[in-house]
Amino acid sequence: MSFIPQEIPTGAVRYNTDSNKMEVYIGSTWMEVAVSSPNLDGGGRGLVAGGNNPDQTNTMQFVTISTAGNSIDFGDLTARTQANPGATGSSTRGLIGGGQVFPANTNKIDFVTFSSTGNAADFGDLTVVRNGVIGTGNQTRGVFAGGSTPSLRDDIDFVTIASTGDAVGFGDLTKAVSYCGSASSPTRGLILGGYTPSDVSDIEFITISTTGNAARFGDLTVGRRIPSGASSSTRAVAMGGRTPSHSNLIDLVTIATMGDAVNFGDLTEEKGNAQSASDSIRGLRMGGGNGNTNVIDYIIFATQGDAVDYGDLIDEQGEGAGCSNAHGGL
Repeated sequence: MSFIPQEIPTGAVRYNTDSNKMEVYIGSTWMEVAVSSPNLDGGGRGLVAGGNNPDQTNTMQFVTISTAGNSIDFGDLTARTQANPGATGSSTRGLIGGGQVFPANTNKIDFVTFSSTGNAADFGDLTVVRNGVIGTGNQTRGVFAGGSTPSLRDDIDFVTIASTGDAVGFGDLTKAVSYCGSASSPTRGLILGGYTPSDVSDIEFITISTTGNAARFGDLTVGRRIPSGASSSTRAVAMGGRTPSHSNLIDLVTIATMGDAVNFGDLTEEKGNAQSASDSIRGLRMGGGNGNTNVIDYIIFATQGDAVDYGDLIDEQGEGAGCSNAHGGL
């Protein structure tokens, strides 16, 4: 017979089977005992790729997530890409897939090596040419879902990040949708909100290691498209978006337990179409639309509250892709 304590003592330790991490209870929440991120200039890197400023761009820029400051040039994508390509990464590689190479949508996937700045190279192709696609994944798999051809899509594709090649079918979302947010733990990928063609609050999830269709997780506090998703291994946030007006709202879910989102706090400005990245401590919202901005702000996953200023992008940029080598799926 298992025993469930009525009160958890401060300092209690547990093994979280969803995140594969040891955690300690600090009186109000569980915190990871230790985190590990690649030692690149002091920590994990967050990448912004493509978008518009206001013309479509192929530029990439990066920040070191653990230290606040302005972004630095990384290199160039293989083409000028906008209209919300999806992105994800392992601790080694970042992938950017789909979007629009003006004036047509694309199915191309580019990749970069996080540890070395430089231009992207061709990885392969998505199964469907589309924009407004999301990227999520873990250390092994990159997953791309949804989008518009311009018809709305429910496709889920995946690739093996360590090897180049075309994506293959994973399954289907519960509905055809584009312009979602995304987040992940090592086990689960989340699809947050989107456009169907109305703004929706639905949260869906997949089990990354197995192919199959997405299932319902819960709801955001407000239906919206183009939120920016970010996560630690246990918590995911949806930042900003359009409702249809632009929003500064930040929602929070616990990835291992299905259910509705709760309010986390507010961004420093009302923005959708922003790029995002994270490590196990911080989630970053980088740039965004509603009149493009270069502002970067950040939240601390373990403590709910409003975002604070982090620094600036090189350009005022929106509709691009964001990823990192230290996100919650690793």
